[in-house]
This record gives sequence, structure tokens and C-alpha cells, in this order.
Amino acid sequence: MAATGKKTVAVEDVNVTFEDQKKINTFARNTNRMTEFKDEIEAKKKSLQNLQDASDDLMMAEDDTLLVPYQIGDVFISHTQEETQEMLEAAKELLQQEIKDLERKVSTIQQVLGDLKVQLYAKFGNNINLEADES
Repeated sequence: MAATGKKTVAVEDVNVTFEDQKKINTFARNTNRMTEFKDEIEAKKKSLQNLQDASDDLMMAEDDTLLVPYQIGDVFISHTQEETQEMLEAAKELLQQEIKDLERKVSTIQQVLGDLKVQLYAKFGNNINLEADES
């Protein structure tokens, strides 16, 4: 008879209580929220870079008397360069604040996830995978 090289791994039978299920669900919900917040942060950072590029281009303009079209909603309204620069600065400050708020939310969620990971891995060990897929 040939010996097979398979290893048997003992999987513990761990009862999942209602409280455990609530923790697992909370972990999943928070992971999804964090992913959404991170995506939103990236989108806002791109918008912020676009505003910065527009501001830089506006500073390099030679003619100060030109009216600059600025998009508000679906409409473009012409303003002086100075007014447009002020509007760009205000929009950048607003985006920077929104990014900080989202980053704060992500940080809070990461703390919650860290606590839940400790609790869930302590009970379930290798029988549960709480690591994000990098695919």
C-alpha cells in the first residue's frame, strides 16, 4: 500500500452564538463602510488636485481682465480671475475638510475592527478569516 501525504487538520467545532453572529455582522458592515469611505476619499483627493491645477493655471494667466468661466452645478458663470481664485480656494478648503472628516471616520472604524478582530480570533482562531482580500 502507498502512503498518502495528506495532513489532517482538526477543525474545532465552535458554537456561534447570537452575540458572535452580531459581532461578525458588525465587522462585515464596518469593513464595507470603510471601503466606501476610502473610495470617497480618493475621489475627493482627485477633485482637490483638479482644483489645485485650475488654481495654478489661473495664476499663470497673463491677462487679469479676462472673465473666467466657473462651473456651478450644470451652468458656467463668468467671473473675474480674482473672484474665481477665491471660489477655487473656498472649494479646496471645503474638500480638505471633507477629506479630514472621512479620514477620521475611517480611523474610528479601524479601531472598532481591531477590537472585533481580537474578540473573534480569540474565540474562533483559524476557523474565521477576517483579513481583507487584496484582489
